[in-house]
Amino acid sequence: MKPTKQVIRAIVITVTLCWSLVAWAGSYLDRSALLVTESRQTVEWLFTHLGDKELAELAHPITAARVKAARRMAVPKEVAGVHPHLLLSLEAAERAADAATRGENARFLQHLRQARDEEQLFRHLLAQQKLQLPSVK
Repeated sequence: MKPTKQVIRAIVITVTLCWSLVAWAGSYLDRSALLVTESRQTVEWLFTHLGDKELAELAHPITAARVKAARRMAVPKEVAGVHPHLLLSLEAAERAADAATRGENARFLQHLRQARDEEQLFRHLLAQQKLQLPSVK
């Protein structure tokens, strides 16, 4: 039995759509990995330099820009339920940097812990969907 043109066309369309969905999710994962990795590095650096207000004043607007970028980025429907945890992690890092600019070390540590927890939850929820953030080197 010979496949008809309609069957072949349907297979091609299906493969193309599946590939584009994977590429779309891959782009989201790449963007998220960059945001998460740089956010974590920033707050960890602030942690090791707690008390350096000039460093915190430099880091704070950078953390705020990450939050803004994450709010505006396109989110595939497959990860729409996970994306809020990325936002929460980035927002907590921004609040940690803000606390560091004010010399509020206890508040900084509280937000640092929250940022770490939300990042871990974000990664866990992605893993439940058989997705993972690529390594950023």
